[in-house]
Amino acid sequence: MVIDDLNEKQKQAVESGDGPLLIVAGAGSGKTRTLTARLAYLITHHKVRGSHILAITFTNKAADEMKKRVALLLRAHKSSVDDGPFVGTFHSFGARLLRTECRAFGRTPNFSIYDDDDRLRLLKKIIPQTIEGSKKRTAAALLGKSISRIKNEVLSRDGVSAQKDGDELWSAFMRYEKEMQQQNAFDFDDLVEKVTRLFLQNPTALKKYRDRYHYILVDEYQDVNTAQYLLVKLLAGEKGNITVVGDDQQSIYKFRFSDFRNFLNFEKDWPHARVVFLEQNYRSTHHIINAASALIAHNTFQKPKKLWTEKKEGSPVSVIEHGGEYEEASYISDVARAALADGKSVGILYRTNAQSRALEQVFVENQVSYALFGALSFYERKEVKDLLAALRLAHNPHDEMSFDRLQKIFFKRLSASLREELVLQGESPPAVVLAFVINKVDYMSRLQKEYNNYLDRIDNVQELLRFAATFSSIGEFLEKVSLTHPFDTGVRKGDGNSVGAHMMTIHLAKGLEFDVVLVAGVNEGLLPHQRSLFAADEIEEERRLMYVAMTRARGELILNFYGVPSRFLAELPGDNVFFRIDSSLDDDERYIEYS
Repeated sequence: MVIDDLNEKQKQAVESGDGPLLIVAGAGSGKTRTLTARLAYLITHHKVRGSHILAITFTNKAADEMKKRVALLLRAHKSSVDDGPFVGTFHSFGARLLRTECRAFGRTPNFSIYDDDDRLRLLKKIIPQTIEGSKKRTAAALLGKSISRIKNEVLSRDGVSAQKDGDELWSAFMRYEKEMQQQNAFDFDDLVEKVTRLFLQNPTALKKYRDRYHYILVDEYQDVNTAQYLLVKLLAGEKGNITVVGDDQQSIYKFRFSDFRNFLNFEKDWPHARVVFLEQNYRSTHHIINAASALIAHNTFQKPKKLWTEKKEGSPVSVIEHGGEYEEASYISDVARAALADGKSVGILYRTNAQSRALEQVFVENQVSYALFGALSFYERKEVKDLLAALRLAHNPHDEMSFDRLQKIFFKRLSASLREELVLQGESPPAVVLAFVINKVDYMSRLQKEYNNYLDRIDNVQELLRFAATFSSIGEFLEKVSLTHPFDTGVRKGDGNSVGAHMMTIHLAKGLEFDVVLVAGVNEGLLPHQRSLFAADEIEEERRLMYVAMTRARGELILNFYGVPSRFLAELPGDNVFFRIDSSLDDDERYIEYS
């Protein structure tokens, strides 16, 4: 049966009748299993045709997993899977719909879908035609983010014009839209925004799709942005046969315009909604659950829930103070090696990609296998390679490969003068040379103008500067860097099948779980990040990030810090947490009093 092996709360959610349903699913409570079972139950017991069901997920991986599970459930129930539901992401749904409705936006069905690089090139073309005077230096990446905001928040001209320089932004936006139409293309944001605007402006089209999709199911509802929220709300219509599942305590994508208030306001949108809480955690031990729950309780804006688990075994959460970044990485490497030898899965999580530098360095030195997910190895990142090329040229004036790289990055005239000045800098410390190059070519501004993720790239540059400052000789520094190459030691980057510790940012870890989780850099300024320290809502988002990191652990959770400890560590309950210090740390360097 479809509902076999479900607990009572999960069964309540699956068997709920027509109308709006909010499933508040705590971490590790089986939300995907429950949503999948509800989809299958609608077909097998409510006799809903599969083609009348629209199931929306946030990733292709989640969509594929749901398709497989639904197919297995339907086969077990001896139901036909030929007339199946649509299961996919918001963007895949939008792309399919726009193949039919694209003419409403002046496109033909063979339209192109532009990625971020395509959009960036187009914006560089239109900036001189739409931005006045000195503002022509406006970064294409920043303009692209503003255009994304217009689309994801479904802003009108009045809403944009009310902002500073809003009229100019709207003019650039309209020019961009005209160019996209002429090139018979949509960008990634359009795949949701254009469908939403179609439903807002064309009642006939809206009725057509309401008649097609009688039931809507949405996973990870806490992560929807305004355009996605309006799309499903409009599509559900007065019947309101909409089921959403999510956890506001795991909403961590504000930078992608997600707004967890849509989740919190579900009952205002649908006053007669049924609400089911899934609070039994099947993943983590009670120490981990209690510690994470105590942490997230400090957030003001949330839908409180009481997670519990039957897993009473396990040791308390460890909080360990280290003498520095290198000592922290060494400890993490040792723990990972031992856990891997015992056949356990290991997740190493951190707030920013720049933090992988010290970890990679130590793991390679200690011959501990790891898989790096979601990012290039630190020394393979473009901005790092650019600056290392300058250092190599300062150290070796005959290095034509490094000079060629600088010529491709900067103007030839600038590269030639830079080469001469770098030769004179050859005996200077590496951090001094790096700072000279960064200032000479205004490199940080270049990153801001060229890349949407310029803040991450700036973090990488700052980490390179910090590490370089520990060396007095360029040659010594470059030798250290050259010897830190994962492929020389049998270490593999993350390809989904790698054996070893899994390194990734906390954002990438959402939805994953490991036997052992080590969180690096639980320092004030890293987690919470320094960019979030002056706004209460940003601190709450950072606390949700910490909560997500903690709830990835099945059996063992180790929180590591050096320097000033994160404020979040003071919010953990003493009954479930064990504080201790790394043996490398002297007593007079300690920040936490231990009893």
